[in-house]
Amino acid sequence: MKGQGELTTARAGAASAAEEIVRVVDVKRTYVLGREQVTALRGINMSVRAGQMVGLMGRSGSGKTTLLNIIGGLDKPTDGTVYIKGQDLSRLSDSALTLLRRTTIGYVFQSFALIPVLSALENVELPMHIAGVGRAERHKRATELLQMVGLAKRMHHRPFELSGGEQQRVAIARALGNRPALLLADEPTGELDSTTGLQIMSLFRYIATTENVAVIVATHDPTITQIAHCTYEISDGLCHLLGESSAEPSPVG
Repeated sequence: MKGQGELTTARAGAASAAEEIVRVVDVKRTYVLGREQVTALRGINMSVRAGQMVGLMGRSGSGKTTLLNIIGGLDKPTDGTVYIKGQDLSRLSDSALTLLRRTTIGYVFQSFALIPVLSALENVELPMHIAGVGRAERHKRATELLQMVGLAKRMHHRPFELSGGEQQRVAIARALGNRPALLLADEPTGELDSTTGLQIMSLFRYIATTENVAVIVATHDPTITQIAHCTYEISDGLCHLLGESSAEPSPVG
């Protein structure tokens, strides 16, 4: 039987061997507002690997959403480079970038953005349907995802029949439908109470580990430091490592 030290070493080795999904190199972002220039990011460097959950902490206006949008290809840096699975986003055509966002990146936002006339199951199936996934396969995948996020008994309910936390779980399951390598979440607990918010944060950690997905969560919620593998603080356009967590993920009941 391995000792605790051996287990820690083994886990560290597995983490270092995991595929690098995101690499951000000296990213800067400046906006021109009238005659003024506002610098949101002053030179960000970070790396996220498969199976890792990374938190981005910061006040409103600190630049964390800007960084998330640049990583997701929704915005472009003024300077610097973002690589997703080794691909330099700046070298991709618009169509290639759109394809990358559709197949490689999943998005979760503060507002759940579920279609009210569709059930939870149908909401999760929709992106897969758009991507051309066959009916039987997308139904199977959607069912498995809703079971994973703890909604096995609620999958045929419509959004108005679900709590805020349940709706966010549906949104997370939907984002995972096309098996992305990267999941980006922007203030995913902003509309939830503290207890539900902690459950959602724990769910992200569980997903990162069990689905081998790189997860980046931008939030002002300090509980992220207890859940994420590592957490960075975005302040004055710069990125500082706050700490790391070794908490084990728990399945959702």
